[in-house]
Amino acid sequence: MDISLTGLDDVYRITPSRFGDHRGFFSESWNKKTLSGLGLDLPEFVQDNHSISSKVGTVRGLHFQSPPHAQGKLVRCGRGRIFDVAVDVRRGSPTFGQWIGEELSFENGNQLWIPAGFLHGFMTLEADSEIIYKCTDHYARECDGAIKWDSCGVDWPLEGITPIISDKDEKAPAFETFQTPFNYKG
Repeated sequence: MDISLTGLDDVYRITPSRFGDHRGFFSESWNKKTLSGLGLDLPEFVQDNHSISSKVGTVRGLHFQSPPHAQGKLVRCGRGRIFDVAVDVRRGSPTFGQWIGEELSFENGNQLWIPAGFLHGFMTLEADSEIIYKCTDHYARECDGAIKWDSCGVDWPLEGITPIISDKDEKAPAFETFQTPFNYKG
């Protein structure tokens, strides 16, 4: 596995090794012992989520789950391609309000580790893109939140694409009105 920093503290790109032959490939997408041996100790995962978006330009997010059920996520794309986004919303963080966007695809095999305290969202770049992610806490409806997808300054790759947004995400409050429940523990 290869681990690399992104432009935001505590958000990492993780690229598992692939071992292939004429049949395809094998890859360990998650191995606690391997990551720990490389210096990355992630919290325990308690839930796996899997979604598919059928159309190019589908935007999901920007979502978060607040304390006491805040979630960290290890995100990958099982099929297709997505533009995956994390926005730092930890009060007191030197990168508060900053974002990173990474292309995750079946082809590149990259994953993003997005800890609690970050908004998360993605946009599909290919039809029928599958998103698979591990979570560090169970879903809790009372802690579920969203910030309007286009209010954080994210440079979404929209050239030639009309975004497809759920009513919930379109009606989410803007970033400038957000009172973050997260604190930076630097």
